[in-house]
Amino acid sequence: MDLPVMPPVEPMLAKLARALPPGGEVLYEPKWDGFRTIVFKDGDEVELGSRNERPMTRYFPEVLDSVRASLPARCVVDGEIVIAGTDGLDFDALQQRIHPAESRVRRLAAETPASFVAFDLLALDDEDLRATPLRQRREVLEGALGSVRSPIHLTPATTDRELAAQWFQRFEGAGLDGIVAKSLDDPYREGKRAMVKVKHERTADCVVAGFRWHKHGGIIGSLLLGLFDDDGTLHHVGVTASFSMERRRELVAELEPYRTEDLTGHPWQGWAEAEVVAATDEGRKPGARSRWNAKKDLSWEPLRADLVCEVAYDHLQGNRFRHATTFRRWRPDRQPESCTYSQLETAVPEELATVFGTRGARST
Repeated sequence: MDLPVMPPVEPMLAKLARALPPGGEVLYEPKWDGFRTIVFKDGDEVELGSRNERPMTRYFPEVLDSVRASLPARCVVDGEIVIAGTDGLDFDALQQRIHPAESRVRRLAAETPASFVAFDLLALDDEDLRATPLRQRREVLEGALGSVRSPIHLTPATTDRELAAQWFQRFEGAGLDGIVAKSLDDPYREGKRAMVKVKHERTADCVVAGFRWHKHGGIIGSLLLGLFDDDGTLHHVGVTASFSMERRRELVAELEPYRTEDLTGHPWQGWAEAEVVAATDEGRKPGARSRWNAKKDLSWEPLRADLVCEVAYDHLQGNRFRHATTFRRWRPDRQPESCTYSQLETAVPEELATVFGTRGARST
């Protein structure tokens, strides 16, 4: 491989904001919920670089085939690998692909094929475009990828803030979790938080039925959250870990009265008794090994399911929070049984084909 921009490349990142920046010299794009990927292509040689600069090439063989068929002969393209499910983007299916067994990867590639959504161009032929302003990179990107077909997509983009605000609401039902705003005058800034991301944020009251110790020991690492379904089953829906070191130390004393060694009747009794509960197609359980780091200890300790806390979350995927939540406060006024899925706001479904087919206003 001989390109003007060679792997690894640390992708340009975004900082969180609560409102879309004013219109003007700004390009707005949907925020895709997948694996950030930089594609390096030199003829038939293709490498998929990840956000942590580790190659993901072996996990997405079907993407390699599509890239070879659709992208320019020599290019470096920044984008996102996603899997489109029946109800929008399916991040759980995407995670299943990070597996050591090639046979499993090949099977899942056929059963749940991935797509690549392009949103920036770092190099084309022999030209390094990283120092070029975004307005010109976008124009070249549209020219180079304007005729691509599924499963390769060019992300919608617009300079119209009002249209971007409509996308923010409409596209959530397709599994997208916000809007990214970029300065049209900016070069590509590797590893810098030079973009702005605006994500959905809502709150929910959850049962705290367990916790994990911090990796340094002696302080709380995260709280395990649960919600009841209509049948009265408490489901593990995610974690909250947004604590300062001082607050983690305080939580040790606050949780102490709720710690228990008697698991009789605990809603997660089966999980606690297992040394390690493997990740399954139904989702990750509290004691599962991390798919990204096999050495990471995700063991947990149970609590009496009497505590309720309020957390902020941005996106619900299936029956779980897609990302880690933000702890807001304890809710001593709430009964655990009242913490049900019915309190959660559900996004109106939006067909993903509509998003893929939306190009929006041109950036020039």
